[in-house]
Amino acid sequence: MERERVLGLFRDSGAMLEGHFELSSGLHSERYFQCALLLEDPRRAEALAQALVPRLRERGRIDVVVGPALGAVTWAYELARALGARAQFTERVDGRMCLRRGFRLGPADRVLVVEDVLTTGGSAREVIAVLSDLGVRPVGVAAILNRSGGNPFAREALPLDVLAEVEVRTWKAPECPLCRAGGRPQKPGSRTAGARA
Repeated sequence: MERERVLGLFRDSGAMLEGHFELSSGLHSERYFQCALLLEDPRRAEALAQALVPRLRERGRIDVVVGPALGAVTWAYELARALGARAQFTERVDGRMCLRRGFRLGPADRVLVVEDVLTTGGSAREVIAVLSDLGVRPVGVAAILNRSGGNPFAREALPLDVLAEVEVRTWKAPECPLCRAGGRPQKPGSRTAGARA
């Protein structure tokens, strides 16, 4: 699936928002990608997952797809379904990311970490830390959209597969020109910046 087609699906579903936003990372931006709207149509979610599968097959066998709640739960499930793998998610308990609900992983599992949209890679990195505590090294990271400007996991030598790369300006809150102009950011994400562990 080509980049313009992916961005077209964001636009058509109303999932590409423009304005003044505070992202989960704490950064401010003039654009926000609300993947819940993009993935609310199962046919669209399935098409996106199927489009990424050929690239993911190059990573070899994938047993489990794991994404952070809440944003990546649907995406993890759709990718797992397309790959014939299991789907799991991590969630925060007392501000710390963990694996719950009876989900189990072991060193023999080949695990793909997923996010819906990558900005800093912070949530996916928290998932990677949970896996590391379990003795699991992921085979890679995958996302629908990457707005980070590169591979935030290059230092960990983890490959990144995405459907589309976009360049979107972000600012730290004190440097945000939208705030300086008197604007107040909306927080459409599933958590606030202060909720990170």
